[in-house]
Amino acid sequence: MNPLHVHDRQTRLTILRLLSSMGSSKEINQYLKRYSELEAARFAVVKVGGAVLRDDLEALTSSLAFLQDVGLTPIVIHGAGPQLDTAIAEAGIEKRTVDGLRVTRADTLAIVRQVMQAQNLRLVEALQALDTRATSIVCGVFEATLKDEATYGLVGDVSRVDLTPLRASLKAGSIPVIASLGETREGQIVNINADFAANALVREVQPDKIVFLTGTGGLLDAHGQVIDSINLSSDYEQLMQAEWINGGMRVKIEQIKALLDTVPLSSSVSITRPAELARELFTHKGSGTLVRRGERVLCADNWQAFDLARLRGLIESAFGRQLASDYFERSAVARAWVSENYRAAVILLRTDQGIYLDKFAVLDEAQGEGLGRALWAQMRAQTPALYWRSRRHNPVNSFYFDEADGSSKQGEWTVFWYGLDDFAQIERCVLECRQRPATLTDKEA
Repeated sequence: MNPLHVHDRQTRLTILRLLSSMGSSKEINQYLKRYSELEAARFAVVKVGGAVLRDDLEALTSSLAFLQDVGLTPIVIHGAGPQLDTAIAEAGIEKRTVDGLRVTRADTLAIVRQVMQAQNLRLVEALQALDTRATSIVCGVFEATLKDEATYGLVGDVSRVDLTPLRASLKAGSIPVIASLGETREGQIVNINADFAANALVREVQPDKIVFLTGTGGLLDAHGQVIDSINLSSDYEQLMQAEWINGGMRVKIEQIKALLDTVPLSSSVSITRPAELARELFTHKGSGTLVRRGERVLCADNWQAFDLARLRGLIESAFGRQLASDYFERSAVARAWVSENYRAAVILLRTDQGIYLDKFAVLDEAQGEGLGRALWAQMRAQTPALYWRSRRHNPVNSFYFDEADGSSKQGEWTVFWYGLDDFAQIERCVLECRQRPATLTDKEA
């Protein structure tokens, strides 16, 4: 039997398993198309901490093997912090850090090299055991200069990134697995902080996805719950001022912002668990924390503040239907939020019953970015009570059910509301939704 046919069949079965357990076929195909159109090196850089290698190797290798099964090859870079702590302690050497960096003397460096190589091979061999092609790259990627030998010892700052070993691995369809070691021009091996090495790699590769795999599965809010998305353009200042943000998390967010400032606007950072990697990459809802630079949001209570031609184009593209020609003339806008590049919009109208959500539109290309959620969050913060309707089979309804205080099924529509506690008013809102004329029609062929 032709091995290619076997691989194709296995790939289809893998995708079907993903479809059945994670998201809709539209979502999966949308992401597969997007990723497959990228240059191989620009798909994803995945940074793996030493704790993940120690505690979650099986889930990590399974997720990476899945990506190869669907024809995608991530670049993996890893650290080995906990393993180094153990090995150095066993050698009777006291651990010393300055500014969060491990002081690396000559005796320590020998252990660092040994542990890094062992952890690198451990991951590569675990992938190969799953028939996944993977290449061990311990040195040759990061050229470095000594940071401050008197203070840190043999610790380096990345001065240049050589992608040649990575490109050779990617060309062969093999996952490059990179250790965070560097060399000076003189050939001296140096220890490089894994986060700094990953950041330097990202700046050189300019990937679409930057993934940090952790045990917590994302950044946690004041209640210890994973924050599903952060739009830096609208959320950054508020997050930095929040009392519940501890010093470590504040530094992490600052580092992510600095990193995203160096890559294309379409790039994003995902923080998730190894077992949830596929869900984070291939579904709109994701599984961890998605961080994007985002877009500024235009907010106004009059149509004149917007480019109506672009807004019409956004609505029609998002819904795949034609907007009534007199929509803006006959609709009394209460307030609207529109992303600066007209890729997402929330439109509220004023009616006799209160404030009505008439359009929540997000372009396909922007879905999964957290942009729609960012607009929704701003709308929700400024709108204490709201009602709206949605077609019964709208895939967004699961989100609406989570956001609403109540709902009522009315023929082809489901009516939602929040902030309304007067039953008579709710009845009037439901009736008004049933009788409300449609503003979108099927496009003529």
